[in-house]
Amino acid sequence: MRDTAKTFNVDGLAKSPSTRPGREELPISIIEGKTTGLKPDQIRRIERLGRMKPAPGEIIPVEMARRLSALSREIKRQLGLLIDRRGSVNFILIGDRKGVYIPDLSRYRFSPGHLRGLRLIHTHLEPAGLSREDLADLTLVRLDLIVAIEVTLEGIPSTTHLGYLMKSASSRWTMETYPGPHALPGDPLALISMAEGDLRKHITGRITDGASRAILVALAGSSFSRAEESMDELGELARTAGIVVARTVIQPRSRPDPRYVIGRGKLDDAAVLALDTGADTLVFNSELSPSQLLAIADITELKVIDRTMLILDIFAQHARSRGGKIQVELAQLRYLLPRLSGKGTALSRLAGGIGTRGPGETKLEVDRRRIRQRISKLQISLARLQKNRQVSRSRRGRDKIPIVSIVGYTNVGKSTLLNTLTRSSEIAENKLFATLDPVSRRLSFPDGTTCILTDTVGLIHDLPPELERAFSATFEEIRDADLILHLADASHAQCEEQIRTVERTIEGMELCSMPQLLVLNKSDLVDDETLVNMGKRHDALSVCALDRDTLQPLMEKLATRITALRRPMAPDTNP
Repeated sequence: MRDTAKTFNVDGLAKSPSTRPGREELPISIIEGKTTGLKPDQIRRIERLGRMKPAPGEIIPVEMARRLSALSREIKRQLGLLIDRRGSVNFILIGDRKGVYIPDLSRYRFSPGHLRGLRLIHTHLEPAGLSREDLADLTLVRLDLIVAIEVTLEGIPSTTHLGYLMKSASSRWTMETYPGPHALPGDPLALISMAEGDLRKHITGRITDGASRAILVALAGSSFSRAEESMDELGELARTAGIVVARTVIQPRSRPDPRYVIGRGKLDDAAVLALDTGADTLVFNSELSPSQLLAIADITELKVIDRTMLILDIFAQHARSRGGKIQVELAQLRYLLPRLSGKGTALSRLAGGIGTRGPGETKLEVDRRRIRQRISKLQISLARLQKNRQVSRSRRGRDKIPIVSIVGYTNVGKSTLLNTLTRSSEIAENKLFATLDPVSRRLSFPDGTTCILTDTVGLIHDLPPELERAFSATFEEIRDADLILHLADASHAQCEEQIRTVERTIEGMELCSMPQLLVLNKSDLVDDETLVNMGKRHDALSVCALDRDTLQPLMEKLATRITALRRPMAPDTNP
């Protein structure tokens, strides 16, 4: 059983007894668990278990199993030993009647296709085979193997159960039962080598390019189909971020689990999938609280990221201008600040100098202070950026050039449309959030009318608040527009929902009164009847941004709308 609560190291009681001259001194074993209620003599005898060492050809010596069982029955608690491949007892675990609790083993690192290098031997006070908790420990901790020794009422070891990670006909594990510890297989290293070979066989060829592999996780509330559609978008986000999607896990559940989001059993299943596929990351299709992030990472020992972190990572990859980089870093730091913990936090990628460490200040406090200082500097830089953009917009306003902002869901073809209409060559990729910085180009019409066409950052449903705040400077380009050209992907299965998402965003910016023009893109991928019906339903034009010949009706419509929008020249009041 994994210990997700606090463990209690026994100070002063985990030391090995003084070594007699001429005897080999074994490594000191650490006692983990609650010793409350135990007598000093019992603790000393438990300590002595750590000085025993299995021979290379045995999983546990019979005498060691006998002492472990007798002590377990005497104190009426399960006892466990974590033994490494050299036979040294690294931890002695004192549990309760139901189980033992495995401590933090982060210093015992493992790689895909390999196990932890520790085996767990523990007692069962009731006749029972390997429990669900035992098998979860075997999988999540990546133990070499697990042994449960049933203890009789007289404290004698009896039926013994062995489990290890090798696929059987019906499960991920192989479980075997023996009449006692004396009957266990005689070569544990050979057994471990077979288990690791089986593990590598199932992930061979899946990790070839060094890319991170992930299991996508989501909750399905009232609509399972809606969850599947949302998961498709999460998969697209993951691929844009350079993550290989190994498998997906969707759990129908009316409300999220407050600790793990999904149920504990489903989380264990996701961890087993990660083991089978060589995945090193869990990606959740919702925002996780700081406590949920830590709890899930502690249980699975996998990298855990949520939807917001994934989008922030994509933004960081695609930010090219100074303004875009400032906005992305600001969003990342605002998201990171409340999620800092004392466990493995590293800020080596932060820009800026390291602040002077205050008296009595912990590293966590220093990290938080450095982030706050960096946020303040970025806010000042962003304010200057907004001021410069305001000057540029004011200049365009004085020139009385109408501004048309292309707005739409991410990856609907906004940059491609800008390039085709203005004959420019801005980056246009079939990726989510390929454009982060506003790009403005002049568009001329046959009658001599001109306008400024602006490409903006793509929108997405449930856009994280951190990004809304950080990209406020970008969204100001939309506020200053004279016309919003709402571009939608007519070929997308969720086109209607994407249109509603953009409309809700425009409404949230209080821009509903601004003139709008809906345009359905990718007409070449949709049959004529569907396209006509969509156009009538939304009073929209249909185009293919890659085909300039299909853009003539749009050009004519834009020219008409812009002519109607042109404001009369204000009288010149300068002397």
